[in-house]
Amino acid sequence: MAAGLRTWPRLHSEVLAAGLVISAALSPWGWVAARAQGAASAGLARQSFVAAAVRRAGPAVVTIDTERTVLVPGGGTGGLPRGLLNDPLFRQFFGMPQQQPSQRTERGQGSGFIFQVDGLILTNAHVVEKSSRVTVGLQDGRQVEGSVVGLDRLTDLAVVKLAGSGPWPVAPLGNSDGLQVGEWAIAVGNPYGLDNTVTMGIISNLNRNASKLGITDKRLDLIQTDAAINPGNSGGPLLNAEGEVIGINTLVRTGPGAGLGFAIPINRAREIARQLIATGRVAHPVIGIGLEAVRPGDGTGLSQGVRVMSVQAGSPAFRAGLQQGDVILAAAGKAMASPIELVAAVEKAGVGGRLTLSVSRAGRQFEITVVPAQLGGPS
Repeated sequence: MAAGLRTWPRLHSEVLAAGLVISAALSPWGWVAARAQGAASAGLARQSFVAAAVRRAGPAVVTIDTERTVLVPGGGTGGLPRGLLNDPLFRQFFGMPQQQPSQRTERGQGSGFIFQVDGLILTNAHVVEKSSRVTVGLQDGRQVEGSVVGLDRLTDLAVVKLAGSGPWPVAPLGNSDGLQVGEWAIAVGNPYGLDNTVTMGIISNLNRNASKLGITDKRLDLIQTDAAINPGNSGGPLLNAEGEVIGINTLVRTGPGAGLGFAIPINRAREIARQLIATGRVAHPVIGIGLEAVRPGDGTGLSQGVRVMSVQAGSPAFRAGLQQGDVILAAAGKAMASPIELVAAVEKAGVGGRLTLSVSRAGRQFEITVVPAQLGGPS
């Protein structure tokens, strides 16, 4: 009997529950309530981590409209070659007045994001380069004039300052050094003038050297992502799942391999921005060598290191005594496994700093000290 008493409430509950289900099925009001409950559950499911991430960083994402004045030769050519028309003897012989150049205004658009409360914006250098006017559009509808604090073509980064005192929304910055392949990546920007566009993918790879992508005039190691990055996205943020900025969208691969996007790691961008704010320019230390990673069967007899492929005459490496064929085993006490690691060690040492290298030459190991110089400056 005691056992029967214990099971009755459960049986009674099941009967009542079944009755409620039947009533709901038979009653139109019950059907409406069930539909409402289902809609509420679906609404909760739609609140994804992407929506939360965009809510956190989205207000700080801006549209950057630029104007630049371009000089163009004036007047028509009349079907004659322009070089002939520009010849003063030809014009004098035929009594043609000297043509004066005219001005044309070119307009461009890109993206960016506010990263400091005083209204400083990070974007790509190619978005604002040679601009005579910069106008920044915020998501709350404000249109604010901006001025370029500084830009660096080699890393394709620029800092823009908003006019006025705000208040300004600020995007939280993450840590790009801790990224792993396969993590979520969320791209935010204004492709083709379509404001506040969000696309999602993953981190496809890390440390993609720009030179391997055919970009020889940049000094960048990039984050690769399959999140869609289109024209107009340039300068916008690449977010992680928490809504923190981990990169700055900079380019997309066209032609073979189309659909691959690339972003500048935020830790690198943060350091470049610090220098641009402080001095308006960026130091790019170099030692003047060409490098290649040690590989099995390359004749070095070593399993790890960076082989010197060339030494520029008069460079810091040349003066320190480095030679073609040397293998750099370590820099500042840290083992070197790739050219990227050595470039990072040179940048950490800085222009005028002292960097100790452990070198292997013809089976003999020794140390030398090299002093990096500014790229493009006197060695």
